[in-house]
Amino acid sequence: MNKRMSMLLSLLLIMVLVFTACAGAQEPAQETETEVEDQQEEAPQEEAGYNKDDYFLTVATGATSGLYYPIGGAFSNVFQNKLGFKSSAQSTGASAENINLILTGDAEMAIAMSDAVAQAYQGFGAFEGKEPAENLRALTGLYPNFVQLVTTKSSGIESFEDLKGKKVGIGAPNSGVELNARLMYEAHGMTYEDSSVDYLNYGEAIDQMKNGLVDAVFVTSGIPNATVMELGVTDEIVLVPIEGEGLEKLTEKYPFFVPEVIPADIYDTEGDVNTVTVRNIMLVREDLPDELVYDLAKGVFENISDIQASHATAEKNITLENAQIGVDIPFHDGAVKYYQEQGLMD
Repeated sequence: MNKRMSMLLSLLLIMVLVFTACAGAQEPAQETETEVEDQQEEAPQEEAGYNKDDYFLTVATGATSGLYYPIGGAFSNVFQNKLGFKSSAQSTGASAENINLILTGDAEMAIAMSDAVAQAYQGFGAFEGKEPAENLRALTGLYPNFVQLVTTKSSGIESFEDLKGKKVGIGAPNSGVELNARLMYEAHGMTYEDSSVDYLNYGEAIDQMKNGLVDAVFVTSGIPNATVMELGVTDEIVLVPIEGEGLEKLTEKYPFFVPEVIPADIYDTEGDVNTVTVRNIMLVREDLPDELVYDLAKGVFENISDIQASHATAEKNITLENAQIGVDIPFHDGAVKYYQEQGLMD
């Protein structure tokens, strides 16, 4: 009897020990699950879509003498100092070169004139024979460039046809300025062979004009242009008008040219001068993540005063309300999302 009782007691003791061990094992498991849940709530959420450190944003601009460089530099400064990206502005030969830098992936953003963009996107003009660059995308429209055919009183040039036999600076090869000059000659029934042309950027060409080596210079930029204003210190500036039949043919064939007037007080000319404008566009690589481009668009317009401070032309024209003016190519999907949020796109 004692032996049987002893066995029962031992069995009960074992059962108690097993039950206690199981209960003890379950308790820490419950605590661990709670701790994991707490950790999940406290842990910072990983940024979705992209890592800023994986991207260096190169902004292709133009010659340091023009507006592309300071305005592009302002964009780059916003990206780096306000949005936390690594970024720099690169001086280039401007529009055509910038378009190629976008297409080859050597720049993430670039400023280009809408006429050059149209030629690349559709594969005509300076991009004749090349595959249409239908992957070009826009971040935002910028400001109008005024076509300024600059000469001096002493040259005797008063009309476009007077360029025959003259030494003319037409811009760096395939730059936006040079593309404009080419189309201007065509619209007036002329070719480069009618003049002695020099492929100089307009800063260099105006320096040559001061030395009597160039008679007229094509300058396509915002107004006033600092280089042209410098010319006015030593010479009386004359702006050759773009008007009449030449203007009609130009705008009929190339509707991205818009008739405009340069007021007399811009360069202290004898009167207002008829000309045309083309809009500038900030291009962006199509393969950049949508979320990244959304952040760039949002960052630009939340810091628009920094961009506008770069030049009077930027202050007047670069605004959220003007972002779509003159843009004839698709916007990047990331930019579209931002503009939709602002009620500017359906």
